[in-house]
Amino acid sequence: MTRPPPSQGVPPVGHADAARLIGALAALTALSNFHRASLAVIAPELSAELGLDAAALGVGNGAFFAALGLMQIPVGLLFDRIGARATVAGLSIVAVAGALWHATATDAAGIVAARFVLGIGCAASFMSAVYLCSRWFGPARLASTVSRVFAFSQAGTLAAGTPLAAASGWIGWRGAYLVAAALTALAALAFHLSVRDDPPGRPPPPRRPETARAILGGLAAVLRTRGLGPVLAMHCFAYSSAAVVLTLWAGPYLAEVHGLGPVGRGNVMLAMALAQATGTLLVGPLDARLNTRKWIVVPMACGTLAILSALAIAPAMPTVAAIALLILLCGVTTYSVVTVSHGRSLFPEHLAGRGVTTVNLAQVTGAAILPVVTGGVVERVGAHATGSAAAAYGAGFAVIALCLGVGLAVYVVFARDKKPNN
Repeated sequence: MTRPPPSQGVPPVGHADAARLIGALAALTALSNFHRASLAVIAPELSAELGLDAAALGVGNGAFFAALGLMQIPVGLLFDRIGARATVAGLSIVAVAGALWHATATDAAGIVAARFVLGIGCAASFMSAVYLCSRWFGPARLASTVSRVFAFSQAGTLAAGTPLAAASGWIGWRGAYLVAAALTALAALAFHLSVRDDPPGRPPPPRRPETARAILGGLAAVLRTRGLGPVLAMHCFAYSSAAVVLTLWAGPYLAEVHGLGPVGRGNVMLAMALAQATGTLLVGPLDARLNTRKWIVVPMACGTLAILSALAIAPAMPTVAAIALLILLCGVTTYSVVTVSHGRSLFPEHLAGRGVTTVNLAQVTGAAILPVVTGGVVERVGAHATGSAAAAYGAGFAVIALCLGVGLAVYVVFARDKKPNN
């Protein structure tokens, strides 16, 4: 199959410049991934030391994504006004502070607050990748380049698996988070020193102070964009349907239902993260090769629904089968890079920052809602089902499947395909 032509108006980017950009973005988003996923591995230890129940764990994980959601519109405005480089540099200071707070928290309220601050600090990480890859490589190559960043950034999720479990056993979960704070600071410094907002040979877009009326007008233009609603409905649960399992419930589920210890849980999460990275690399180029976005998303979302339904119906299945389904879930649920590309394709260049962060707002909204809702369901069902952990987690998987099914139905019926090569 022939390679799609480069995007019009985007100058070619040298291999060294491209590698530097992708490497810096991957390092930054890897730390964000670590902070997202770390709670699942150390959840049993946090519960024992700080007295956190399932509902509190859900709120703690949801706090991270709630902060991400609250920050998306401000981050988009800052991208359009001062650029991604300066925005990320400022917010990274907040991320380091949140990681230090996480390491020193003494109760449930401290964990929730620390994760909220971490969410603020990480709010620009993923969208800086979408924004900068769009500017450097053009919308037609967005999914393929972003998929590389997201795949390489799964190193952070991998680090939140077996390495975090081992480090927690060696220096404690507090010591492990102090190391994470230091690494977050180093990644932010590397990003600031090596990344530029615009590729060589391309003039930067005009960035002038905007009046409140102009800001509101730009946001209104984004929200009025034709075809945006169905993409937001799909993206709300495309990423979070697997993220809430990987970053929160996989660890407790494997511990309470299947009896896995910290290292065993870490190994499974390591495999889940590897599956996610591999799937992302494979899915990223498909939209340009197949010249469709919608018909990549739909079958993969259906596959996700099938896996979640199996976990919901038979949560106490043999351990090997449960592990295989969890790994497969992370491999199949990698089509969110295509929904991001679908959303970005709807916006003109001068609204790129606000556009992509509005799309991401849907993602983090789902990622903030699902931990809280599933946490409440797991806690309630576990308390009223004669203490059955299997029934509790089965109900949690069912809720995730239901939410994804609603988003998929809206997308199938109302979304218009946006072909990359047209």
